[in-house]
Amino acid sequence: MEKLKIAGAWSGVLEIELQVWTVCMLREEVAKRANCGPESINLIWSGKRLKDDNPKLVELGMKNNGKILATRVCSDQGKSLREEFMAEEERSTRLARVKAAAIALSKRHADGSLPVEDFNIELEDQSGQKVHLGSETDQRAVMMGLMLHANAKQLIKKENYKDALEVLSMGEVKWEAFSLCNTKVIELVDNVPILQIDMVWCYFMLRDIRWLSEAGIRLAKAREGIERSHGKDASRVRILQSGRYPELALHLRLELLEGVVSFHSGQIEKSKKMLTSAQAKYLQLQVPDDALSFLLSMGYKERNSKRALRMSNQQIDLAIDFLDEEKAKKAKKQEEDIQRRNEIMEQKKYGVTPLKKAVDLSKLHMLVSIGFEKELAAEALRRSENDTQKALDDLTNPETNSAIQLDIESRKRKRQRQATESAIEELTSMGFERSEVVAAVQTFGIKEEALNALLGTAERNPTAPDNNNNANAIPSGSMPDHASLGSLSEEGEGEGDAGGPSSANKEDDEQRDLEMEDELADDLRNGDAFSDYDIEVTKEGEAINEYLALLASAHKK
Repeated sequence: MEKLKIAGAWSGVLEIELQVWTVCMLREEVAKRANCGPESINLIWSGKRLKDDNPKLVELGMKNNGKILATRVCSDQGKSLREEFMAEEERSTRLARVKAAAIALSKRHADGSLPVEDFNIELEDQSGQKVHLGSETDQRAVMMGLMLHANAKQLIKKENYKDALEVLSMGEVKWEAFSLCNTKVIELVDNVPILQIDMVWCYFMLRDIRWLSEAGIRLAKAREGIERSHGKDASRVRILQSGRYPELALHLRLELLEGVVSFHSGQIEKSKKMLTSAQAKYLQLQVPDDALSFLLSMGYKERNSKRALRMSNQQIDLAIDFLDEEKAKKAKKQEEDIQRRNEIMEQKKYGVTPLKKAVDLSKLHMLVSIGFEKELAAEALRRSENDTQKALDDLTNPETNSAIQLDIESRKRKRQRQATESAIEELTSMGFERSEVVAAVQTFGIKEEALNALLGTAERNPTAPDNNNNANAIPSGSMPDHASLGSLSEEGEGEGDAGGPSSANKEDDEQRDLEMEDELADDLRNGDAFSDYDIEVTKEGEAINEYLALLASAHKK
């Protein structure tokens, strides 16, 4: 037994087992001795307020003869503290889910594992061209960085700056890992500088002066990265974007934050210079009513029109071109998304390789183009882990080719038998006699047609008894080759057998955090090449006026 010295709401010595007792147990014991409820007791040890979580006291570092201060709060305050703890615990859980989901998504899409979603994550540059990265490690790092950054931006829009900062910090780690291996690529993109700016924006909105020195370092890195990727005076962006000004709002935020940091660091002249420049950009981004009205009269939506005018320096002709180009890009992306979903469904049909990878469709199309039957070629690739030469060897070897065909037919019969059993069970559960169900399914094959036949029989003979003693038997013969029972179709081929996901893999799917993965994927999917520059600058304008007023006041003094 160890001793803890308690002072405050109750004073005395408690003899406890540090290896066994938790904070919750300690709080309840002190509350009992102080004649109050546990929610009214605050425990403070080593300058920290203790929370009712699972770790034992010894795990917190407590030792024999440790001293704890117990303070008493009113019941409402105690309730508020408990709610605060619960909110903090919920927040921590959510952030852990975000990180885990980002890891799972990025791993699955980078290593070529069969995606179970009907979407795919691909990287694009500002011109809409796909960016191809090197190793799986690089792809995973970049994808995870992009997903986390996109999620943080949504949190910023919701003004949840504390959580956004945590998520941005996770993303920063991934970008740093990628930059160590790909310095040339990282120098050409502005994702990392934008992340730095977003982090400092969170510091500013939280009004936490403790981040001042770190904010200055981050802004210096951001300035260097922006000038490197955008060119001096944004010359590179101007060429790439055909004279448009998509970066203006981003540069405004950068200069505002530089002005704020300079002000608090005592660099008054630099602060005035940055804030004055930011103010000029703010005024430049104000959309004229007549230009907006003109675009609205042409049928464009208000939000899209404002965005186009801001990114085109209020030039109507450039804004119209921008809107038309964005519409064309969106239509093209929708077509590509449909194509990609179809490809994913096709990959699901063929199942996964022994290492749980999807069949490579480009290699499959190559084998089909030289005369091999598609299903046979897909199975050869699946078995060979997408090794084209090995698959070709198997396809041209009569014995192996025959074995693959037999395996395919065996799995087809197994799926048909499973589908038959499933259809019989489903129709029987509707109240039909099993013998009639078996006969209908055996006759018609397709569940819908079997159901229609059963309904017709029921109408003609609603009280017919079941005289079939073998009603529970399932026909041993296979269904016709063309049969498609229930929702089972060729899209389901490969699932639940040697060519599809194993039971262990299905268990992994059940453990996935689908809700969080969908949220992260939506954050990315709903963005485009200009999302990072599409900033509503109202808060920036207010901050500029605030600090210019502070500068004016300081100058008068």
